[in-house]
Amino acid sequence: MSASSAFNDEKGGSSSVGEPEYGHDPASGGIFSSDYKRHDDLKEMLDSNKDSLKLEAMKRIVAMIARGKNASDLFPAVVKNVACKNIEVKKLVYVYLVRYAEEQQDLALLSISTFQRGLKDPNQLIRASALRVLSSIRVTIIVPIMMLAIKEAASDMSPYVRKTAAHAIPKLYSLDPEQKDQLIEVIEKLLADKTTLVAGSVVMAFEEVCPERIDLIHKNYRKLCNLLIDVEEWGQVVIINMLTRYARTQFLNPNINESLLEEGGGGEKTFYGSDEDEDEDEEEKEKKAEVAAMAKRKPYVMDPDHRLLLRNTKPLLQSRNAAVVMAVAQLYFHLAPKAEVGVIAKALVRLLRSHSEVQYVVLQNVATMTIKRRGMFEPYLKSFYIRSTDPTQIKVLKLEVLTNLANETNISTILREFQTYIKSMDKDFVAATIQAIGRCATNIGEVRDTCLNGLVQLLSNRDELVVAESVVVIKKLLQMQPEKHSDIIKHMAKLTDNIQVPMARASILWLIGEYCEHVPKIAPDVLRKMAKSFTNEEDIVKLQIINLAAKLYLTNSKQTKLLTQYVLNLAKYDQNYDIRDRARFIRQLIVPTEKSGALSKYAKKLFLALKPAPVLESPFKDRDHFQLGSLSHLLNAKAGGYQELPDWPEAAPDPSVRNVEVPEWTKCSSREKRKEKKVEKPFYSDSEGESGPTESADSESDSASGSESGSGSEESGSGSESEESEEGSESEEEEEEEEEKDKKKKKKELKKPVPETESEQSSEEEDRKIKRKSKQRKSDSESESDEDEESESESSQSESEDSESEIEVKKKKKTAEMKPPSKPVKKETKKEKKEMSLLDLDDFEPAPSPQVTPVNTFLSNSLVTDLEGLSLSDSVLSPATIAPSSVLKNYELLHRITGEGLSVEYCFSRQPFSPDANMVAVQMQFTNSATSDTKNLHMEDVKLQSGMRVKEFPEIELLSAGETAMAVMGIDFCDSTQAANFQLCTHTRKFFVSIQPPVGELMRPIFLTENEFKKEQEKLLQNLGQLMGMNEITEKLTLDAKCRNEHAIVQRVTTAANLSRVPCGSDKECSPPVPPPDHPVYRFAGRTVTSSSLVLVTVATKEEGAAQLTVNCEKMVIGTMLVKDILLALTQ
Repeated sequence: MSASSAFNDEKGGSSSVGEPEYGHDPASGGIFSSDYKRHDDLKEMLDSNKDSLKLEAMKRIVAMIARGKNASDLFPAVVKNVACKNIEVKKLVYVYLVRYAEEQQDLALLSISTFQRGLKDPNQLIRASALRVLSSIRVTIIVPIMMLAIKEAASDMSPYVRKTAAHAIPKLYSLDPEQKDQLIEVIEKLLADKTTLVAGSVVMAFEEVCPERIDLIHKNYRKLCNLLIDVEEWGQVVIINMLTRYARTQFLNPNINESLLEEGGGGEKTFYGSDEDEDEDEEEKEKKAEVAAMAKRKPYVMDPDHRLLLRNTKPLLQSRNAAVVMAVAQLYFHLAPKAEVGVIAKALVRLLRSHSEVQYVVLQNVATMTIKRRGMFEPYLKSFYIRSTDPTQIKVLKLEVLTNLANETNISTILREFQTYIKSMDKDFVAATIQAIGRCATNIGEVRDTCLNGLVQLLSNRDELVVAESVVVIKKLLQMQPEKHSDIIKHMAKLTDNIQVPMARASILWLIGEYCEHVPKIAPDVLRKMAKSFTNEEDIVKLQIINLAAKLYLTNSKQTKLLTQYVLNLAKYDQNYDIRDRARFIRQLIVPTEKSGALSKYAKKLFLALKPAPVLESPFKDRDHFQLGSLSHLLNAKAGGYQELPDWPEAAPDPSVRNVEVPEWTKCSSREKRKEKKVEKPFYSDSEGESGPTESADSESDSASGSESGSGSEESGSGSESEESEEGSESEEEEEEEEEKDKKKKKKELKKPVPETESEQSSEEEDRKIKRKSKQRKSDSESESDEDEESESESSQSESEDSESEIEVKKKKKTAEMKPPSKPVKKETKKEKKEMSLLDLDDFEPAPSPQVTPVNTFLSNSLVTDLEGLSLSDSVLSPATIAPSSVLKNYELLHRITGEGLSVEYCFSRQPFSPDANMVAVQMQFTNSATSDTKNLHMEDVKLQSGMRVKEFPEIELLSAGETAMAVMGIDFCDSTQAANFQLCTHTRKFFVSIQPPVGELMRPIFLTENEFKKEQEKLLQNLGQLMGMNEITEKLTLDAKCRNEHAIVQRVTTAANLSRVPCGSDKECSPPVPPPDHPVYRFAGRTVTSSSLVLVTVATKEEGAAQLTVNCEKMVIGTMLVKDILLALTQ
């Protein structure tokens, strides 16, 4: 067959085989091509022995399908090639079969054996494609084969094949719902999968097949939260929506106290409203008292798993995919505490720059949100101003949002906007604007008169639609206080001659009839005019003319009796039966005859009863019972497949269901039993419950305690399942060593006065400090030797366990001597810490190596305070001694899953880096959790921004399985927070990693006296002459309730930035016997590591926790970033 006819065949398109094929081009000659020759060249190519021809034919066929052409008649020729050895051809054959297997089921069934062979193919793409084709053949006979294939694919080595298995599950379920139980088993297995590729697809299958089986999610909840950030975008949407419903069934309402108080408020309203029933009032009072008592008695503490979900979804607000941002926004709206929902506003406003379709959906959701949480979007008011290029539906939605956001403060700007909108050419939009003005006037009493006057001016507009809409809105506004506005009613009566829009005419007539007492002279004349044109009016106007006649007959029968009878006679013979019925009914009611019943006595009461003013409500008022972002919410009607958002539970379900136990496939020896006992202990220690009744305490837990931190959450004691498998294979020696280390570390921290968690920053700390001062001087030398022993024992940990236990015994004796007697509180905290250590074996902070042991660990804070009173020079006391000891925060460099058993954590040790003073010392801890040894650990391919330098850590030649090693590297960040990127290499693998410093780690502490500090501060301000204030940044703040004492402020500032405290000059402020001043000023000093630029920080406290933070620094960027970090530390 010639090439031209082949071309013609491809060009021509026909839906059924029997019809001749017509070319799109009249000159193509396609009309003459006969049926039997169709696609002959493609069939020949598919039958040839050359793979290149087959591949070319398949490419052309797939291209035809993509263009929407029908290629079903090629099915037999294509199916023959299903067993082709060439992988490229095979892939395209499978693509074709997925498209047509459903239409040509009988032929597809013939090649099932080939698909089954394909399921065993070594190439993962072929295995996945075979399963995809198999699940596309919709014939019930092959359900058992499909079931078997899905089960096998669910255990496949390749995550891509497992993902395809997850996609096949809903297809099989729709074909044969009776397979549900078996499919649930497969879903349960796939939910336990640790790869991000599978997660989204299996949750989709779960939602399709068994959304009610919440119990399948329990064990995988934390893993899904932690994987969420790495799942593909559409998987993220599905998972977030599922987790929203899950959280609504498993956690308590974070706004429960507020809703209780609101209920109490509702009680108040009824209390003021009812004067008759005093007993009811008493009941209301009692209820209110109960509510208040409940709010006091049970402070809400957020479940850490609830916090984990909120924390892990928050970064997705920056996603490029609008659906993901919308999903996170609805999750926060439905699940987050009121104080935290505000973060979604900025992300949603960003989406308003997208296409109009996206804007439409986002604005629908924003309109619903603004009804309940108006304050959230108030800062972004201008983002909702209307552009001339916006389509009408977007304009109307933006109007809706602006109207919802209107309040006393911004109403003037909003009304100015509305004035310009009224001049628009888009008539529907103008009508909507006038209605919006009416709604603003009803909601905000202060502007009601202004709005009315504006609308009355619009009555003289040339555009009839504008006038008509204004009349309708004015009618609603006048109902609120008609007696004031008889002039407006008179003015509107004159408009009846000009206005032709039926709704507007009807509104004017209703107003005149309703308030005919206010316009006694004009009303009968209006009725006279209307009686003349009665027959030509629209039905809605005729009904109002009849009503007007009836009302005037009852109030002014002298003038209007004949007119009324005339109108009723006209109506009696009208074509519309509604009007005929109304006329008969009114005649019987107002014109009493012998036949008319008792009702006619009450005619006046019926017609002239006081009518309540209409409430102008937002059409989005009750939409929030649908889940935001769903199709049902968009349509405001329940769509097929929509699942209701469950109500919050009244009592919190058991949180332990989400704890993951150690699997029992490992040998169950006594060691394993011991491990299981540890895991069974409660996941959340008591200290968390005490740490604070509000969510704010929970949100601090990121920064405050390592065990719940973002990086730690994935491997916390009962977090992701990745830990189970490795924990099972850890050796007893390593476990015991880690316990020993932990105990020592905890003791060390108990000796230090600076607490690690904020739950310990209570008043007992102050008492402890005073008691300890006298003892500290005596035990100083003891603790010093103690410290040496610790560092020695840590360096020789791997030698023997016996020697360690001996040291442990000695330590216990020493600490027993040092401890003051009868301190139950201290014991309690130690016990709590021990529990935490048993659970979080991997999250402990690494014991510092001898090279980096801080000097200040044995210098108590109280002693520092004593020393600060003395005027000391640099030589007498090094800056490290003055800086209060603060907790070194650990960061994750390489996770054990990514590193295939190798995990790396790092911390900024805050010690001078001996090879180069301009570098920041970074201490790294390598842990090999794999079963095999790791060799030749070193750095390669360092990528840095200009000016940055790195001193690599020495190569670690061997890191045995289960062992931990330390190393120190130096990085010159060049006074910037840009990341240092490099490859971490082992003998087999390379991992891309990066270290990014917090701004507080780019400085080193220096010692200054108060006078020196003030002089330097003045110098800095004078240096820039006219640019005064360029290097001084001042922020006002309110200190956190737990951060109102000296100890807490100093600790939080020095934790956020590596600075030293400047001792105060006067004795009054420092010596313990004299009480400190009411509002002390705290000063801190340091220099940037690279350029030695001065950094001066001042925290001046004021009344009731108010404070002012000032940062002086030559480098503006560092100053600005430092202010943010310290603000966060002091206010959270």
